[in-house]
Amino acid sequence: MNNKIYPSYFSWATLGLYLVFFIIPGLMGFYYSFTDWNMYSSDIQFIGFDNFSSLFSADEKYMKFIVNTLNFTISTVILKTVLGLAFAIALNEGIRMKGFHRVMIFMPSIVPMLVVGLIFKSVLNPATGLLNESLRAIGLDVLTQKWLVDVNWAFKSIIAVDTWKGVGYIMIILLAGLQSISKTYYEAAQIDGANSWQKFKYVTVPLLMPALVVTTVLNLLHGLKVFEVVYVLTNGGPGYATDVLYTTIFKEFSQGRYGVGTALSTVLFLFMTIVGYFVIRLMAKEEEISA
Repeated sequence: MNNKIYPSYFSWATLGLYLVFFIIPGLMGFYYSFTDWNMYSSDIQFIGFDNFSSLFSADEKYMKFIVNTLNFTISTVILKTVLGLAFAIALNEGIRMKGFHRVMIFMPSIVPMLVVGLIFKSVLNPATGLLNESLRAIGLDVLTQKWLVDVNWAFKSIIAVDTWKGVGYIMIILLAGLQSISKTYYEAAQIDGANSWQKFKYVTVPLLMPALVVTTVLNLLHGLKVFEVVYVLTNGGPGYATDVLYTTIFKEFSQGRYGVGTALSTVLFLFMTIVGYFVIRLMAKEEEISA
């Protein structure tokens, strides 16, 4: 039977929309990142790398926002992967009410981040929030903190909220990976005298590497472009303590500094592309070695 080949013009409409709404705006944004485009002047002048020089200047605060973004990304990647894997392993075993526990852990991931942020902004209120009130009720006043207004705790609180929301999604992916591993591998390891740690290290991790590649890339991309949870909980405060790249881009555009905003967007895009590429290459190499 001959395979039917569809004509190429079937894809022209989709390619046209992608070109109009993604490619052309992206190229325009790249161009404007080299200009002084702003809301205070109708003239747009080409200024070369001046915007990028200011982004990486020690006299500006942009490097702090880049560091905050990296800290958030690294912290959430580690926490979500470790906790997600721990939950996946626990719920892959023969414990009671596995389905109920899976649903309860996964449920926060389907709630919009805006809703999660508003809920936790109330929960973490230092004066009337549920967390501090609960700690005071059981006599643990010493543990109460100004979670979202203290420089030492605001960023940690944001990381904790984002991890709470996203860990269930990572757990589901890793759980699917665990269930695809044949039990014969564990039986063979058992015959060879392997203990639980050795089974995890030499059987589970290598065979779970494809799922770990997916979750790591998803976590990285989410961390680098984080916005909603920071904007709702602290709006970058106190001061600039929790500002990240996307909140900074938002503020730059709000203040009419379009050239600097597009330069930041360009830096973020390039960084996401480079990091994603090398992470995939690195983890794919580890997968080949394990295989």
